[in-house]
Amino acid sequence: MSLTTQVPHLKTALKGPLLELEKHFLDNRAQIESWFRKQFKNTPAPFYASVDLRNAGYKLAPVDTNLFPAGFNNLHPDLRSLAVHAAQTAVTQACPIADGVLIIPENHTRNTYYLENLYSLKEIIEAAGYEVHIGSLMADLTEPMQIDLPSGNQLLLKPIERKDDRVGVEGFFPCAVLLNNDLSGGRPEILENIEQTLLPPLELGWADRYKTEHFAHYSVVTKAFAEMLGLDPWLINPTSISCGPINFKERTGLEELAGTVNKVLEQTQKDYDAHNIACKPFVIVKSDSGTYGMAIMSVNSADDVLNLNRKQRNKMASVKEGLQVEQMLVQEGVYTYEKMDDAVAEPVVYMIGSQVIGSFYRVHTGKTATDNLNSPGMHFEPLSFAESGVVPDETQNPDASPNRFYAYGVIARLALLAAAREIAEAKGSLTQIDAI
Repeated sequence: MSLTTQVPHLKTALKGPLLELEKHFLDNRAQIESWFRKQFKNTPAPFYASVDLRNAGYKLAPVDTNLFPAGFNNLHPDLRSLAVHAAQTAVTQACPIADGVLIIPENHTRNTYYLENLYSLKEIIEAAGYEVHIGSLMADLTEPMQIDLPSGNQLLLKPIERKDDRVGVEGFFPCAVLLNNDLSGGRPEILENIEQTLLPPLELGWADRYKTEHFAHYSVVTKAFAEMLGLDPWLINPTSISCGPINFKERTGLEELAGTVNKVLEQTQKDYDAHNIACKPFVIVKSDSGTYGMAIMSVNSADDVLNLNRKQRNKMASVKEGLQVEQMLVQEGVYTYEKMDDAVAEPVVYMIGSQVIGSFYRVHTGKTATDNLNSPGMHFEPLSFAESGVVPDETQNPDASPNRFYAYGVIARLALLAAAREIAEAKGSLTQIDAI
């Protein structure tokens, strides 16, 4: 039986540009899908990804792309068949001879939300026809550990081991190794130079990856996409500038950060003036690497950066695994004008391979339209097949939920293509031949 789902309403009078964007996507759907097929043939998509979007009514843009997604348990069960089919295709493309997949997770044993995600991911790949085991990197794990989940399911973590140039668990060393660990703590030596197919590659972990580089690729992708369709790329691309080095605890680099904030605010105001947007610009300042919504803040002026108190500076100084923040991404703030039961919400789109497999809303009752919603107190509302956006409904108006979510899927796949280009660049295979 399907879960009950809600679709937020867009609480803004500034829907004109977005409605035009959605209509443009519907009118040019065949051309868009053909373009994506060509692009992902030239630059294969990552095995999986999730993209956080913000919908301001006048602008629709990604604000984060996660290559180690951890929310598969939040997807609606109606959409499971999409995920299974996409997983079959993605594993076959990455490793045609694979008969099994080793998943390497985060070192969480008490975070039940994450563990439920891990169980859901394992279940999807098993349903796709592969044997799946979970090999943990925890140093103190010397024998299999069974974990009982709140859902009533059980998860078995096994100690990872290496034999020659292959990693696995006892009796299981498959061709495909799937990372569900974002490597914030660094690149594990046990995974270096293995002969198996590692998805994604080590170079895309947070020990090496920078958000600035991702959004630079995204800017190139959206420019080409917009030119193809005759669109204004500003409608789907947030201004993003790197700034650093910065040490929040020692207050070094804050003047340069404040200057970058001013630069983005001024550019955003010019863009607002050009597009007749009567909103106040704001900026998101966040660590240039890392996830979990850490080391991120919304600011309205350069003074907000210069006047941070000790508690605020300490909060901005480190990310997951206690790693010190040194480089920041200063990004045009995109309002979220979608609301669910008077709480602000933002869509999160999940993909396996190049296929959208579902979405859910991140909802936060204690935040505003300019805040980061990936923070304690958030909850998730899954979307059913009817609202998935995988198949738009051209008989309805452009802002009907299937069509709005189709637009979300288009933007998410643009971010996915940018991530694919990151991977190609990391492997040294991004050439002029792949130029968009």
